[in-house]
Amino acid sequence: MNLQASAALPLQWQCLPFSELSLTQWHDIVKARIAVFVVEQNCPYQEVDGKDPHCLHLMAYTADGELAAYMRIVPPGLSYPQPSLGRVLTTEAARGSGAGKTLLQQGIQYLQQHYPGQDIQIGAQLYLDKFYRSFGFEPVSAVYLEDGIEHQDMLRRSDT
Repeated sequence: MNLQASAALPLQWQCLPFSELSLTQWHDIVKARIAVFVVEQNCPYQEVDGKDPHCLHLMAYTADGELAAYMRIVPPGLSYPQPSLGRVLTTEAARGSGAGKTLLQQGIQYLQQHYPGQDIQIGAQLYLDKFYRSFGFEPVSAVYLEDGIEHQDMLRRSDT
């Protein structure tokens, strides 16, 4: 199913702690993360890194029950001193539908509500620089290689 042709397709959003994910949801998440970050990007690495049990998981499903977008919401002190967003993805079928923008808006909104007054830090793939800048993130590091892919740390100040 290609969602580009149906950009107005409603998505069902859920944000759950790891302990409340169903086995099907966890399977969908891992499948999507491996498809995007390991297979599409041809980047073999340890995708399940031990942080998931400490994070919230924001998911968007289509009416057909297909995962369209996902991110994990990382508490302060786990990846960075600040709260963070990670493993941000839209599935291949959902790209171009606007799901990624909504996903980032919801993640930022959640962090602003639960960690008011705190900056948000991310480790962003360099090719997504313009996308993240559109949400108020600014680079705070030099470009570096992570698993063979150019990244930069970016910060969204709490007053943005």
